[in-house]
Amino acid sequence: MLAIFHKAFAHPPEELNSPASRNGSRKPKLPEETLKEFMSTHPANTVSMSFGNAAVLAYVPPDRSYPHHQRLFGGFDDIYCLFLGSLNNLYVLNRQYGLAKGSNEAMFVIEAYRTLRDRGPYPADQVVKDLEGSFAFVVYDSKSGTVFAALGSDGGVKLFWGIAADGSVVISDDLEVIKAGCAKSFAPFPTGCMFHSDGGLMSFEHPMNKLKAMPRIDSEGAMCGANFKVDVYSRINSMPRVGSEANWANWESHQ
Repeated sequence: MLAIFHKAFAHPPEELNSPASRNGSRKPKLPEETLKEFMSTHPANTVSMSFGNAAVLAYVPPDRSYPHHQRLFGGFDDIYCLFLGSLNNLYVLNRQYGLAKGSNEAMFVIEAYRTLRDRGPYPADQVVKDLEGSFAFVVYDSKSGTVFAALGSDGGVKLFWGIAADGSVVISDDLEVIKAGCAKSFAPFPTGCMFHSDGGLMSFEHPMNKLKAMPRIDSEGAMCGANFKVDVYSRINSMPRVGSEANWANWESHQ
């Protein structure tokens, strides 16, 4: 899967952008170049959607009847979701959110996002923490231009992100796509974390702790985009969150 968002709609940590990308022999590519190369590797069955200059989502259906990780693409009410992996407690979650029992993971994530967006009673970190399984997802709300992404904590699914030549954010489970499109300005998406275009990056496992950028050097000795880990020694000063104000409207307090 591939998701690209214009820098006006997604603001990743500055440490993801490496100076080596500007000075090295291999330069980052523009989003349209990355999309073209992604689609050329799967010319027969790639599905893509573009939203003007704001965003593009691309999806390749699994090429085997029983893939190691399922890949899903869904949309409802101008909200779109790329989902990788599976949720072990999907049946319980669907019942909790009032969805049909046959709804898949992508449709559940869309409904969970809608609940959060419309001021549901739970904080965003708790909603994501309740998901059991190996998973990664990227949500794009085309009405508001909002991006919401998360990666499960068990490490069973890999996700990567980086910065394109024009400053756009590139997210994919394909490491080679990220390397080719972002040069040195990329890193693994941190496990147990979620990213929101307004609130930034935070840990849903440890929402009261800040994240710390860890410098990353590649085999050529060049500085790459940073890894991010929970800083167990720094805590976020905020009041306990209750009621409808506990959604991501107050996510900024984590920064």
